[in-house]
Amino acid sequence: MILGCSGHRLTEEEKAFFSDVRPWGFILFRRNVDSPDQLRALTSELRDCIGDADAPVLIDQEGGRVQRMGPPHWPKYPPGDAYLKATNDLLGARELVRLGSRLMAHDLKSVGINVDCLPVLDVPVPGAHDIIGDRAYARDPATVAQLGRAAAEGMMAGGVLPVIKHMPGHGRAFADSHHDLPVVHADFAALDGWDFAPFKGLSDMPMAMTAHVVFTAIDGKRPATTSKKAIRLMRGHLGFGGLIMTDDLSMKALSGSLTERAEASLKAGCDVVLHCNGDLAEMRQVAEAVGALQSKAARRADAAMARIVRSPEPLDVREARDRFDAMLSGRLNAAKGPDVGEAQA
Repeated sequence: MILGCSGHRLTEEEKAFFSDVRPWGFILFRRNVDSPDQLRALTSELRDCIGDADAPVLIDQEGGRVQRMGPPHWPKYPPGDAYLKATNDLLGARELVRLGSRLMAHDLKSVGINVDCLPVLDVPVPGAHDIIGDRAYARDPATVAQLGRAAAEGMMAGGVLPVIKHMPGHGRAFADSHHDLPVVHADFAALDGWDFAPFKGLSDMPMAMTAHVVFTAIDGKRPATTSKKAIRLMRGHLGFGGLIMTDDLSMKALSGSLTERAEASLKAGCDVVLHCNGDLAEMRQVAEAVGALQSKAARRADAAMARIVRSPEPLDVREARDRFDAMLSGRLNAAKGPDVGEAQA
């Protein structure tokens, strides 16, 4: 399992709990972030609890609405759809996405974070809930796949693992799975040509996060996270061989106790369950359902972590950041007017 924590430093109770249950990794949120020194101390503290100096520490650092580390200590990054708008051509957008992702990887690695829940490979359809919205790189699967790969490559070049999400696709959902269970009624051919396509295109990635979405063409009863049929589709039809982790178990799209949710996810074929809110009582419930990584799940976890580049690609941070800001704000201003660049700065 991957667990959160409550604040800027661990409580004694959290330390004892983590040492006892030994989660595979941890995830951080804005409530855990204050300053670079504080964050470095927290990531070290988390790893010390489980005696693993290389344990995965995750964060959602996309840019736009989903950015846990931000000003004044870290730059503000744009949402996914800003890159194509800034360049007006796919090659330029790929360069800009990779550069932005490489810079984010630098920010993360410098404070001990080695996994980012990025890129978003969901492709919104007209009228879908805006929980994805501007987080999507584009409105067609081919472009999303190309820009998603650029983001993943930038992360890996900086020594940070990407997590593709939300497999097999959240862009057609007409509800926010944080609050409700979305049900998608599209037929298999429509899903295959749209929602699934970016995930098939990035099936070589090390890690993926599931969608808490029911696809009636796959399994009319269960969301993908807890559906054996959906996980089999991810492994077979989508060709994904990496580690599959759930989206947050505490989201209201799932039903049952947290223990039951964790059990159902693992039984369906997920390798690792994710619990995010740092509530110790809830984490104890999750731990009741979870044991040590074993067999294929353990091999997939080891294979994922082995893909972390130990010597990141060289980067002149000041030059790269100046180039990124110039490409983004200059072209965005020229294309859309003076207030847009200011909004994305």
